[in-house]
Amino acid sequence: MTTTSTASAAPVTDGGQVPAATAARRAVRRRVASVWAGRVGLAVLVIGGWQAFTTWGIVDKFFFGQPSGIWKRLIELFQNGTETGSFYANIWTTIQEALVGFAVGTVAGIILGVALGQSRYLSDVLGPYIKIVNAIPRIVLGSIFIVAFGIGLTPKILLAAVLVFFIVFFNAFQGVREVDRNVLANAKVLGASRLQITQHVIVPSALTWIIASLHSAFGFAIVGALVGEVLGAQKGLGLVIKTAQDQFDPNGVFATMLVIAVIVLGAEWLISKLEHRLLSWRPPSPSEATNTL
Repeated sequence: MTTTSTASAAPVTDGGQVPAATAARRAVRRRVASVWAGRVGLAVLVIGGWQAFTTWGIVDKFFFGQPSGIWKRLIELFQNGTETGSFYANIWTTIQEALVGFAVGTVAGIILGVALGQSRYLSDVLGPYIKIVNAIPRIVLGSIFIVAFGIGLTPKILLAAVLVFFIVFFNAFQGVREVDRNVLANAKVLGASRLQITQHVIVPSALTWIIASLHSAFGFAIVGALVGEVLGAQKGLGLVIKTAQDQFDPNGVFATMLVIAVIVLGAEWLISKLEHRLLSWRPPSPSEATNTL
């Protein structure tokens, strides 16, 4: 007696792949919807609770403001301006200081970080001085810059650049130190010059570290500009906050802080786009592969 058994394997066809792909897309959409629902729910809870507590008198709105008052104050600032001029002009002044300081600090941090990361001698010579400057409280540096350069844009740009520099420098320095030594040795064997190794091996390898530092660096650039404006300025959002504080206007303080938050979130979005563009050659990590937000 002959027994013939045939195992029928279900081939993977386009028709079978489509439902799987559709299910994956639906899962991603459900996750995104769930995340946004949580975000909106948290915002409603915080803002609604804040409004309710100040309305019921549980929290004194004279000191902590009120969401409805903050919104009205924000509209007034855009429509009527401030004591120092147009609110738009104050916003642009702070953005200008932060952008220039961000650019200067980033370039200086990358150049010095890459240089010291490759040279043990430079690292040993300049390392202690960099640590000394990094240990100085930033508000002291801001006061020194204002005394030296006045209350114009220059001291705010310098303070923002200093804050950005150390974040970018330490990341660039560590990124260079983490470059695969086998890749460096192979490049040298193939006859690459020092400049070619830096341009085609070291900088691309350290780029992940550098880009990661930029996400927090712009926020620190804004902080540097604001601190400088609080210490002494003719225009800027820091001056608007200081004036509102002196006038016991918490709604004005929070309204200006809201504008600052929007600026920083916009910059973060642009930096994320830059990161995806510059690191498109890199395979995504598991966290990046599942992150669709």
